[in-house]
Amino acid sequence: MNLSEFIAASPSAFHAAANVRDELVAAGFPDDQILVHGGAVIAWWIPENPNPRFRIIGSHTDSPGLMLKPDPDFVREGFRQLAVEVYGGPILSSWFDRELTFAGRVSLIDGSTHLVSTGPIARVPNLAIHLYRGDAPEMDRQVHMQPVMAVDRPFMDVVAEQLGVKPEEIIAHELSSADAQPPVVMGDVMAAGRLDNLSSVHASLQAMVRAKDEVKDVLVLAAFNHEEVGSASATGAGGPLLERVLTRVARDLGDPLDIFAESTMISADAAHAVHPNYPGKHDPTHRPLMNRGPVLKINANQRYSSDAETEATWIRACRNANVPVQTFVGHNGVPCGSTIGPIASTRLGIPTVDVGVPLLSMHSARELVGVQDQAWFEDALSAFLRGDC
Repeated sequence: MNLSEFIAASPSAFHAAANVRDELVAAGFPDDQILVHGGAVIAWWIPENPNPRFRIIGSHTDSPGLMLKPDPDFVREGFRQLAVEVYGGPILSSWFDRELTFAGRVSLIDGSTHLVSTGPIARVPNLAIHLYRGDAPEMDRQVHMQPVMAVDRPFMDVVAEQLGVKPEEIIAHELSSADAQPPVVMGDVMAAGRLDNLSSVHASLQAMVRAKDEVKDVLVLAAFNHEEVGSASATGAGGPLLERVLTRVARDLGDPLDIFAESTMISADAAHAVHPNYPGKHDPTHRPLMNRGPVLKINANQRYSSDAETEATWIRACRNANVPVQTFVGHNGVPCGSTIGPIASTRLGIPTVDVGVPLLSMHSARELVGVQDQAWFEDALSAFLRGDC
């Protein structure tokens, strides 16, 4: 799948993890070297006579949005609506007047779990401009973000019909909103939902497939869930999932502590492109532009994990792949966000560098990425995995 197809097929973290697995299996990865745990996926490739070290690319499958509450149905003013909880830090205004899918997983009374995606089923309607004064109406997360359903029946009836079960058989769910509009390429840029961070998941996947037959080190892809809410979960970067897999694989190669010390990790997550309408929000000397190359992210306060040695590793990989390098350092008066990098490197003790493609409208329901940046990112990640750095 190309990036557009991957995003369209991955309306939730759970779908993204399953799609990564399917693509790797189709590319010849052994099924027993791919672990899907909820919305996270860890995969590894062990070449013949491998060097005792890992080359790891970490990313995350989740995106900000609206999460369905356990009892979602209610009626207000004659409209059937859905009770939702805000997940992560979405740009709330961007979720208004969009056709929404709810996607994720449901658990049944028989103990089985199933992926579901409703298709367009709901919308958060804006207030008509005639009914307020000013540039925007009041926006209360509890009151004004509840979507209106497009069908006049209970939500779980729709899900049950899709699964071919009775509504009472569904006993739990994790379902989040996704923009129902597919990705669109406009000239040199792509508009899509969930580019933060499916742009990195897809590039990591492509790099693994491209590099696997040309390597001597053990390759690892780690796509975590729950980065947007802090990574502190069993399937997040702060959990034990990756450490357990690496330790198990390392025991067959030598001393895990020595192998960890020789290993390198890339934290692949979207970066901030300079916004032409808000240029003052960016540092005057570190200003990534779209379609000028992937971004190396640096922060003195360890919001990113890059240091001089890992930065040099990334720059060499880019140069060997003929890929231009841009650098992001935040404006001293503006927060910059963070990634899985500091969390995973702290837990594992593996040197890590933070990189990603530059986006506009990060955390919007629809984000914007440069088509050339995405292609370059795959090339650079492939060079890193091959050891061309």
